[in-house]
Amino acid sequence: MTISTEEVKARLAQLIDPVTGTDYVSSRMLKDVETDAQGGVVVRIALGYPAKFRAQAVGEAVGNAVAELGASSVKVEVTQDIIAHKVQGTLRVLPGVKNIIAVSSGKGGVGKSTVAANLALALAHEGARVGVLDADVYGPSQPTMLGAHGTPMTADGKTMEPLESHGLQINSVGFMVDEDEPMIWRGPMAAGALEQLLKLTNWHDLDYLVVDMPPGTGDIQLTLSQSVPITGAVVVTTPQDIALIDAKKGLRMFEKVNVPILGIVENMSVFICPHCGEVTHVFGEGGADRMSEKYGVPVLGHLPLSAQIREEADSGAPTVVKNPDSKEAMLFREMAMKVAGSLAKLGKDYSARMPSIKIKND
Repeated sequence: MTISTEEVKARLAQLIDPVTGTDYVSSRMLKDVETDAQGGVVVRIALGYPAKFRAQAVGEAVGNAVAELGASSVKVEVTQDIIAHKVQGTLRVLPGVKNIIAVSSGKGGVGKSTVAANLALALAHEGARVGVLDADVYGPSQPTMLGAHGTPMTADGKTMEPLESHGLQINSVGFMVDEDEPMIWRGPMAAGALEQLLKLTNWHDLDYLVVDMPPGTGDIQLTLSQSVPITGAVVVTTPQDIALIDAKKGLRMFEKVNVPILGIVENMSVFICPHCGEVTHVFGEGGADRMSEKYGVPVLGHLPLSAQIREEADSGAPTVVKNPDSKEAMLFREMAMKVAGSLAKLGKDYSARMPSIKIKND
């Protein structure tokens, strides 16, 4: 029985990918179909998200779907192909960085930096090449959280090499100043310094660069959102009404500069007593869900108020690497795949094809 390529494509147009929620044909993850006169079929799939733990399951699902057509043999090749996606305005994607994920919060103290560190580690755990830029200029905490110490080196006196820890490429203002020295910078100076830190770092072939943004929605945040080619943003909040008010401002800020909102993370959602198991909603309940419904933005996950998460971050080995099989680590990994799946559905970046216009005086 001979099966046509059109039959295979029609079947795979009905099969939904579990990460992106789209079919393999319209999403262009289906790259090639080969058939032969004996009824054999070869299918090639390229996943636009980290596929280390997903490729086998996808291959089996695709193979079973094609086998239903009556194929005598089915071979499915699944690869990972994370591409650069379009960014806001006329900005161009950075050299060495395919996608920038901004992790922000409307106010400080909601666990933004902890979420940023674990999100980056979770994406790397799933098979992506990931970097972290600590842009929280007044409180750079990523060096401590990621156990990265030292000073970035330079070979040409103009650019610098990122430090590495837990498989991540990292740069931070915290590497360049004494940890006891306050950063007394006005907004424009801080924004300019952070933009230089981003663009003068030699990032090496990153699928994702996670940027730990300064908290709030002031001048620094707005300038960075307009001048940095951000692919998508994650907003971290707690269920508390005061935090939600500020988080809403963060959502609106990204909307105004045309940066896609990938989702909301509700941190400190619930406290579970380690002794008796009693569940307490210390900061309220359901805030992120109400915000999601009002603004049409997905909730990426609800994280507990956990001494373990805090202790592991303070130790320089966040939860995803310290206890990779824990419930908390699994929550971070689920959030990471939701973020990667949302990015995979965005349009491809074509800015590199745009010609550069130069004016010369003869």
